[in-house]
Parts: sequence; C-alpha cells; structure tokens
Amino acid sequence: MTKNRIYEHADNLKVAVTQPATPSSGDPVLYGQRPGVALTDEGTDGETSVRFKGAFELEAEAVDGVGNSAIAEGDILYYDSAAAIKINKDDTNGVRYGYAGPGGALVAGASGNITVILGF
Repeated sequence: MTKNRIYEHADNLKVAVTQPATPSSGDPVLYGQRPGVALTDEGTDGETSVRFKGAFELEAEAVDGVGNSAIAEGDILYYDSAAAIKINKDDTNGVRYGYAGPGGALVAGASGNITVILGF
C-alpha cells in the first residue's frame, strides 16, 4: 500500500469553496475548478463539507452563452457564477460541472430541478 496517500476517500472534503461566496447545504459549489455539492452550510471557519461525486437533484436552466438551448440527458453542464441559476449549458462563461442524468431534460429556455451527475 502506498505511504503517500493523504485521503483514502477524497469524494468528501471540508474545504473553503470558491463559489458561491457563502454556500448553504444542497448548493452547487466550486472548489477552484472542481465541482461539488455542499453537504453543510459554510462554517464559521469559512469551510464547507462538500461531496464531489454522485447524482444530485439541482436547479438548472436550459440556456447557453448565446441564448436558449435545450438540455437533454447526457449533456455536459456548466456552473456559471454570474447567472441567477448557476447550472446551465454556458461553456463560454462557465466551469464544466457535470452531466444531465436520467430525467435531466429541459426544453430551451426552461428551468427546473433535474438530475445532475458529478464525478467525471
């Protein structure tokens, strides 16, 4: 067994997320360029417990950098920190976040909760 392993399970870590400024439990978050979902509200130490793998029900919007763009199951999704709804198809302004999972379809311009798969 390797002697230089620091974390046996790095799918859950307590970190200072970079987006959003003050995450709440259930929020989509970024830790640098790494996507995750907050498991806890941000603590007084500025850190949040984050899960980096799994399937989550998250709010998404079927838009991209040009306008309305439908989301289909399997589509790559992005985290756009400037958008009101953070998860969308905007690869020009966003950080690659995950994939639309089963039942993860939205018609162009619509928003709603869909299954998002992380850990690619």
